Amino acid sequence: MTTTATSAATSAADFPRLLADVGGTNVRFVLESAPRRFGPVSAYRVADFPSLEAAIRRFLASDAGGAAPRHAAVGLANPITGDQVKLTNHNWAFSIEGMRRSLGLDILLALNDFTALALALPHLPKQGLAELRAGAAQLGAPCALVGPGTGLGVSGLVPGHAGAPPVALAGEGGHIGLTPETDDEWVAWRAAQRAFGHISAERLLSGSGLSRIHAALAAETGTLLLAPLSPAQVTAGALQRGDPLCQRSFRVFCGLLGSVAADIALVLGARGGVYLGGGIVPRFVDALRVSPLCERFDGKGRMRDYLSGLPIHVITAEYPALWGLSAALAQALQDGG
Repeated sequence: MTTTATSAATSAADFPRLLADVGGTNVRFVLESAPRRFGPVSAYRVADFPSLEAAIRRFLASDAGGAAPRHAAVGLANPITGDQVKLTNHNWAFSIEGMRRSLGLDILLALNDFTALALALPHLPKQGLAELRAGAAQLGAPCALVGPGTGLGVSGLVPGHAGAPPVALAGEGGHIGLTPETDDEWVAWRAAQRAFGHISAERLLSGSGLSRIHAALAAETGTLLLAPLSPAQVTAGALQRGDPLCQRSFRVFCGLLGSVAADIALVLGARGGVYLGGGIVPRFVDALRVSPLCERFDGKGRMRDYLSGLPIHVITAEYPALWGLSAALAQALQDGG
């Protein structure tokens, strides 16, 4: 998480505040007019703008009616390791401090999008969560967060010490290695290895990964494809048309997701529960319940009993990262910028 400021603005009345959730495909903006009171969300395609600053200026001038916020928080689908930012899945690049100055902001807070989503977990409304598997969450224990979309986001929420706010982890867990188990998973993995060499989890656990799985299985079975299927075409084929190859592809995706989510839960000791977010899984909660996901989540040998009691939820709230961006910006202001 990186924040820059020219003054220590701490007034809770210092609104509106600008919140932006930047993914690899879409960027979403909203003005926060009071604590956790959001206006209409405006969504733009990242590819339609030469820079994040250009998209922000469009939002403020048009959809926000010329508003001039003093403070902003931006969640970005890539690591934040310093002042210079380059999106992993797009060509936007900028200096946080330079953009702050250019936009006339007192504070510009930049953090990983899944760090923001992890910070949102305590604030999400109950109706914004769908229970995938019941379990007993331990109060005050870490939570794990995994979510495939344009890439694969991974984070966790760790309790703060002595009543301090919880800490959201800012890692790049989507780039851990991936270990297949079933024959179909090995087919997809080997095809990806031939194409890329090293296979990170997001090579298969992402929108493009789902298409990649289907293409690999089609090639293995000698099925002629006129063109690769899009992720939406694969899921529609699996869940609406009953296409056998799409169904196998979806099962591979769900099985690998369960296995990776369990790995993250083991690393974090996520007795507080496991949360699945991102742009894909919230659309298919019912299908996930009957998929191999939960079975593979528990299938960690001697750790089966440890994992089988963990609750798993899907984040279904609309624009959930905004809650975390709001919390992060409020904390930054409280800390004096």
